[in-house]
Formats: sequence, structure tokens, C-alpha cells
Amino acid sequence: MEAITVENLTKYYGKNRGIEGVNLSVPEGEIFGFIGPNGAGKTTTIRLLLGLIFPTSGKASIFGKDCIKYGKEIRKEVGYIPGEVNFYPDATVEDFLKYAASFYENVDEEYTRMLCKELSVETKKKFRELSMGNKKKVAVVQALMHRPKLLILDEPTNGLDPLIQKLLFEFLKEEKERGATVFFSSHILSEVERLCDRVAMIKDGRIFKVEKIDDLRKERYKVVRVRPKNPEVLKEIVSNTTEEGNGVFRFMYTGSTNELLQKLSRIEIEDLWIDDPSLEEIFMSYYREGKS
Repeated sequence: MEAITVENLTKYYGKNRGIEGVNLSVPEGEIFGFIGPNGAGKTTTIRLLLGLIFPTSGKASIFGKDCIKYGKEIRKEVGYIPGEVNFYPDATVEDFLKYAASFYENVDEEYTRMLCKELSVETKKKFRELSMGNKKKVAVVQALMHRPKLLILDEPTNGLDPLIQKLLFEFLKEEKERGATVFFSSHILSEVERLCDRVAMIKDGRIFKVEKIDDLRKERYKVVRVRPKNPEVLKEIVSNTTEEGNGVFRFMYTGSTNELLQKLSRIEIEDLWIDDPSLEEIFMSYYREGKS
């Protein structure tokens, strides 16, 4: 069964587009990345999946159940970390977690205590006394405490220091091994590269690429840096060059390495560097060119 199915999902806020024609399919047991800059439509998509807002058109389902019709039932099987965490300001963390646990049938209390200990959650403090990072740690505990079948995470690492981020990723990998599905939204592609099986790229409310992480890396992209004797000749044979300084020009290339060398053989070169790109650079290449 698919954990998440989205068909032509569209949301307009008045005349302003949130998302348009989004299609997604996420099988159970996958860690699925949802990547795009702020304002691209990631949070709108997540709120539609959770039944917090209503679509203009299209539909979404979780475990085969319509997100609007069965929203209350679905949320019992979902753990959610919002991008901005604002729980009850005058409640202690301990009281809030007890209250959150009351919404679920099977909360693993021992696991909850372990999460609080590993994340150094200050359970006796009131929520309003916590820093942004400590608030996000409480959200992590609240999302994981009932061992949900699906985790929906909206920029979950915002505010977390690197050590806590590493712990979170370890928890998510353990949840995947247990059979849970993770929908991981981020604008930081390096996070997705470390964690996810597949990634969807969203731009201006529309998804323009869904790909396996491994396949993205295999698309024969190269980052080329060259110091030519005559830069004008380089610009004639290669597009999208960027000058880095000291006479060095940089560009992204995809295709046969032999073809690249044949092109470069037409100019006099003082220095040449050819490297594998990061996934971040691959994404930005897609984003700038508007590929689909």
C-alpha cells in the first residue's frame, strides 16, 4: 500500500497560488525528501496532507484514506513536526507531553523517557521558557512518542544544533527499519542527501522532478573549473560560466567526458579541475534551468 498518494492537488489562497497540480506517490517504508526553497509550497502540501486546510481541487490520501474525510482517524497514525513550534506557553513540557499522549492509544512511555533523556529535554520547564531549539526537541518527542506509521516533518532541523540533528537522523533511520514511512521536507538538500531514498523538487508550487537520490548522482554531472588563456573563446563554446576570480571560470556540465574534453581542446588552458558535484549543485542546476 502507498503511505501517501497525491493527485493533481491544488491550493489557492484567493488569487495567490499555494500549489498547483501536485502529484506524489510515497510507498510504505520509504524516507521521502521534499525539497525546495522557502515559499515553494512545501508547508502548504503538508497542511493539506494533515487535513489542516482544504484543497481548491485534487485529492490526497494517507494509507488509502482521504485526508479530508478521514482526517481525524489518519492523524492517530501520524507523527508531525511543524516548521514553527508553538505549543501551550504556560504548560510544563511534562504536562504537555502527557496531554499529547492522551490523543493516542499506544504511547510507548519507556521510549518517550528515552527520547527526553537522549535529547536533553527539560521536562520541568514551561514551554514559553524554552529556546527555539529546545522547543523543536519537544516537538520531536511528541511526534515519535506513539511510534507512528507515518512521520511528516516540516523543516525538522530548524533550530537544532548539529549533535541533536545527528540524533534525530538516527531516530528516523530506526523508525524506517521498524517499517515507518518518513516524509521529510527541507530547503537544505544536504540533509535529504544523507537521509532519503527519493526526493521531489518543488518550485513555484509545482513539482518538477521526482528522482531516486542514487539516480541523481549518476546523471553524469561534473563541476568544471578552468583557467583559459582566452575567456571569450570559452564563453563561445560553454554556456552558464561563472567567474570565480584569478582568471578561473566555473560551470556545470552533463554528458560524455570525452565530448567535454573535445570542446575544451579548442581553447588554450592554463589549469583545469573536474569534480563530482554535490546534490545541492545538481538541484540548483535543475532549479535555474527549470527542467522537468
